Amino acid sequence: LFQEQLMQMAIDVAGFSPAESDELRQAMGSKRSAVRMERLKGRLYEGMAERGIEGAIADELYEKMKAFSNYGFPESHSVSFAYLVYSSSWIKYHYPAAFCAALLNAQPMGFWSPHTLVQDARRHGVTVHTPDLNASLAAATLEPAAESSGGVAVRLGLGAVRGIGSDLAEEIEGERVADGPYRDTEELVRRVPRLGLTQLEALATAGAFSGCFEMDRRPALWTVGATAQSRPGRLEGVVTGADAPRLPGMEAVEEAVADLWATGVSPEGHPTIFVREKLDDLGVVTSEQLTEPEPGSTVYVAGVVTHRQRPMTAQGTTFLNLEDETGLVNVVISKGCWARFRKVARGAPAMVVRGRLERSQGVVNIVAEHLAPLPLPGRTTSRDFR
Repeated sequence: LFQEQLMQMAIDVAGFSPAESDELRQAMGSKRSAVRMERLKGRLYEGMAERGIEGAIADELYEKMKAFSNYGFPESHSVSFAYLVYSSSWIKYHYPAAFCAALLNAQPMGFWSPHTLVQDARRHGVTVHTPDLNASLAAATLEPAAESSGGVAVRLGLGAVRGIGSDLAEEIEGERVADGPYRDTEELVRRVPRLGLTQLEALATAGAFSGCFEMDRRPALWTVGATAQSRPGRLEGVVTGADAPRLPGMEAVEEAVADLWATGVSPEGHPTIFVREKLDDLGVVTSEQLTEPEPGSTVYVAGVVTHRQRPMTAQGTTFLNLEDETGLVNVVISKGCWARFRKVARGAPAMVVRGRLERSQGVVNIVAEHLAPLPLPGRTTSRDFR
């Protein structure tokens, strides 16, 4: 259905003229037209009454028309949108690394978080590297990588690091282009004096010094605490305490937590990887394994919540997406199930769901029966539209 069908409905059931039906469409789709909407609502009910449509049926027609107008497309819009979807799908299929880098550089936008975009790219064979002081530009870029799909990998930009932002990232990049690569963290501070301790610690946590200076994250955090004292007006090379003592390296789970904190993206470590053994013991299946159980069977799934949606037309049903290390899971939560597990459903950043598996034309849904919180390393956030 398109908005044109909504307009035709107003003409057929209430005797609207074409101009009135278009005005109704515009009023329903606008949040700032309460007076105009109220006037047109009265006109709509009068027209329906003249044609014998009254009471609950008239109310239902009005509510469904109003709900549809909030998301319905005009036909011309849908054709244009379909072309954009086709073009995007073609680029994603043939140039997945470039597609991922372009979406990362367009943030904040769209439906999916940077972490989910990167995880999807990795599942399609794309290698994604963390930021590097001498290899990254301000924004995400591509670099040669034989092991990556298409022979190119994505390198996260310096602007993705917490507290850096595009302006400061461009200054760091510009200094490097003008005067050559940075030799150590003290030189970085002297050449880009706007960098403070908090930003240097974020770069160290993100692993931005690991490749160029061969400095692990913990020693890097120690070093920047000292070199942050250096400034252009001070004597070079007199910083004390820059040489870190022997410190243990970070475990894989610690690096994943550090990546999520510093950039919102953990290229190598999805949080569910680190609890997979426990989930296996509970009988939890991965997104990838959902093609195996029979439709109608009860399954357990688990993951990070990426979205919560409740369209006006869904009559209280909530649609939720879980993400594990292998992909995404669609979860349908009825009004009753939401009420029973409201605290978990509304606020848990990750959860275990027991539900009934539905499969149709390759699409798998889990109709939830029980929800439980899932403690995970690292902090993630969902995008909720209610």
